[in-house]
Amino acid sequence: MSVFINGRFLTQKTSGVQRFAREIITALDKRLSEDKTSESWTLLTPESNADILPLSTIRQQKIGSRSGHLWEHTDLYRAAKSGKLVNLCNSGPVLHGRSLTVIHDAMIFRTPENFSWKYRLAHSTLGYLLARRGKIATVSAFSRSELEATIGARDVLVIPNSCEHMAKIGADASVLSRLELEREKYLLFVGSPTPNKNIRKAIEAIRMMGERAPKFVVVGAAASSVFQANGEAEQGSDRVIFTGRLSDEEIVALYANAGALLFPSLYEGFGIPPLEAMFLGCPVLSSDIPPTREVCGDAAIYFDPTKAEDMVRAINAIMNDPDRRTEMIELGHARGQKFSWDGSAEKLLDATSRL
Repeated sequence: MSVFINGRFLTQKTSGVQRFAREIITALDKRLSEDKTSESWTLLTPESNADILPLSTIRQQKIGSRSGHLWEHTDLYRAAKSGKLVNLCNSGPVLHGRSLTVIHDAMIFRTPENFSWKYRLAHSTLGYLLARRGKIATVSAFSRSELEATIGARDVLVIPNSCEHMAKIGADASVLSRLELEREKYLLFVGSPTPNKNIRKAIEAIRMMGERAPKFVVVGAAASSVFQANGEAEQGSDRVIFTGRLSDEEIVALYANAGALLFPSLYEGFGIPPLEAMFLGCPVLSSDIPPTREVCGDAAIYFDPTKAEDMVRAINAIMNDPDRRTEMIELGHARGQKFSWDGSAEKLLDATSRL
């Protein structure tokens, strides 16, 4: 039987969700080239897509004249209805009854007020419908429990993120001089500065430290089409640097040279930046919430994300103790090795065979 992959993500800007799709498809293609199956795989994309992945076994095909959700529910559905369908980025055609959809977190169901009305309109009921028509997967045990509680999903499969693709990216260290940063003297945040990321509380902690505070580099920009304007970036101070979007090469350099990653999130489905940081030798300071505990284990220093003073404690614990910093780097490296795109691709392949 034919297996089709929803390739709409290739027409979108790359964030954690789209990165998951790219990397797991690349790993899946490698696995399929080594272990032939009786099923043929095709990545279907809108006609407007100009992004071609370097695949050897999975076919790539452009279809239809529409775009966005309309493309998924019409063109994609018609092209894939004779086989199985894999949706890797939260959405897919609800009429397809033999599908596997990866919903990365339950935030749209827990805090819909944080999303734009257009996104709420498209996604608030989509998850419920997909959970009743096909199989649901997600990226962590925490998100599995959340999807079970919010949309009534059952037998949710966990297919974790990974980050070993970061090893292929060369570091562009020129970003350090451009931002006037000293090695190991700054804290780093990577991600969209949306309300759940709790940037405001992190800035409060930096202000609380006064002249002793390290610089705090915030990398990323929220997509206005998805999230409501939230004013997080308006809470600045002279120690906080908002960079907006940077290249992968610049981000790798910032990870590799940071004193630590500061990850103050209130809610996550997985928490990719802590995993990236551990993989690249950057110590992790993280909010004490279930998904980051699941990802980092004992390889992070945790704090209460609602208390700026507890965040200050964690910052001082790593920035003022070189031996502790070295210990956390070693623990992080070992922890990061437990995740792999190949392992996740194997889980996806097994789940698809049982659709």
